[in-house]
Amino acid sequence: MRSTALVSAALGCLGAIVVTGQTPAPAAQTGPGVQSPSDSKYQAYVTANCKNPPAPRVGGGRPAAGPPMHREYSVTAIPGVIAAGQTWKTVWTGTGNNADGPVATPDGGMLFAQNSNSKVMKLDQNGTVSFPYSDTNTGGALAMNKQGALFVVQRGLPQAIWQLAPTRQLLANSYLGEPLDCAGGLLNDVTADSKGGVYFTKAGVHYANAKGVVTKYGTVGGNGIILSPDEKTLYVTGRIGGGAPAAAPAPGGAPGAAGGGGGNAGLVAYDVQPDGSLTNERQFALVGGDGSAVDAQGRVYSTGGGGVQVVDRDGRFLGEIPSPLDPPSGCHFHPRCPHAMTRCRETAPALKEIAPGRWSACYLNESGVG
Repeated sequence: MRSTALVSAALGCLGAIVVTGQTPAPAAQTGPGVQSPSDSKYQAYVTANCKNPPAPRVGGGRPAAGPPMHREYSVTAIPGVIAAGQTWKTVWTGTGNNADGPVATPDGGMLFAQNSNSKVMKLDQNGTVSFPYSDTNTGGALAMNKQGALFVVQRGLPQAIWQLAPTRQLLANSYLGEPLDCAGGLLNDVTADSKGGVYFTKAGVHYANAKGVVTKYGTVGGNGIILSPDEKTLYVTGRIGGGAPAAAPAPGGAPGAAGGGGGNAGLVAYDVQPDGSLTNERQFALVGGDGSAVDAQGRVYSTGGGGVQVVDRDGRFLGEIPSPLDPPSGCHFHPRCPHAMTRCRETAPALKEIAPGRWSACYLNESGVG
């Protein structure tokens, strides 16, 4: 079965809670718990509702796997972030893809989206678990703005973005007059602003304003996404124009210094305008690859390489908090990709330009693969 371990460490000014070790399991073919492109009704839905339906994606079966393997690790001090010698502590374990897209709550707890169970799990500061929201149609990531409004991206068919609190209501389910599914890809990560809108990644960087109007920005596909504390800058994981793999920089490296994680690792920054639009796409750093967070000092934390990579507000690499788990072989994302094939587990795909200005490291984008 898919096994998920949630681990945490005292990180000085930042308490980190990380979802690790997701391993695959057979799933239902349709309905809640199934991500939209993998739903058996997906092709019929996009054929009926899209002027230009996205191509179907194919993937092989995935073998059952046990709990993730732990490894020896040593934490090096990052001033202001974490002291040397700190260790991870497991605070929750469960099965399924059921601890995704976390967000902190004002009372010191954490909320997690549960893809498999279509619920939102709360873990309070004492470790008590509750489920304040259900029926999220494969909810995959959460975001809360400064006013306390809570949003979830629903990855089931049809994909949509909903507000869960203070009132439960639809925010956005269309782009350019068609369902979100027509644009291809899967709703990934989300961050909320104080104007009632959200920024999200879905084969690109998008903004849904408070009226639900969706606009796409920039050139990167994106994955993790987070606003700066003052909401003047948006950070998205990715690499503008691709790039060659590079070695990890020494702590304190110059802004944009090379970082681990391969040629598409990195953080891209945008200037946020008063109306929520984005300008000045630029490479902010070359570390980071997935879920991201910021602290009150403007430091950015992003999972990538072999753990949690930290940069300061100027893009200087400060260091990496190592993961206690061994990363998977091949493409590091294959344990949670519904389209993973055998070779995804064996070798990492090369970064290639698949369209002018668009780069991908995925076997699904090779010629002859749907």
